Amino acid sequence: MQKVKLPLTVDPVKGAQQRIDYEGCYMINQLARLAESVVNVLSDAQVTLSFYIDPQKLVVMKGKAQVDVELECQRCGESFKHTLECNFIYSPVANWDQDDVLPEIYEPIEFNEFGEIDLLGVVEDELILTLPLVPKHSSEHCEVYAQEQVFGELPEELAKKPNPFAVLANLKQK
Repeated sequence: MQKVKLPLTVDPVKGAQQRIDYEGCYMINQLARLAESVVNVLSDAQVTLSFYIDPQKLVVMKGKAQVDVELECQRCGESFKHTLECNFIYSPVANWDQDDVLPEIYEPIEFNEFGEIDLLGVVEDELILTLPLVPKHSSEHCEVYAQEQVFGELPEELAKKPNPFAVLANLKQK
């Protein structure tokens, strides 16, 4: 498949009137903000977009994006490959006061001074939002063994130590 570069900005109203569909990619070097949030961006972002007018006469931009990134496991510190995938659906508004009239399924997006939207920024924002809060390998691939992962149990030497707050209990009784 040939890699088609997507535009950086687009006029969603014209796109919806012409029912334009885009299928292409943003190159790795264009994904600067995403690159700051991960160890490494491993592939171009594959993006599919559709512009149309819905039955309520609202302009709609519907899309999906996918990119492979390298993340650092928070358990063992090793890097691993992760695929970010997202689906989104927007309806452009002239200002944020108009977002009240949109149905809940549409996210509002504001036009710039030229009546366009920052397409690259939208795709990058959506991909960043899909990053896991705590990136980690699956248990079978992680270098940290299950025995080292203690949940809710204290080692014996810590369990035998007196509680430093026991003194406060004595004060409460007085």
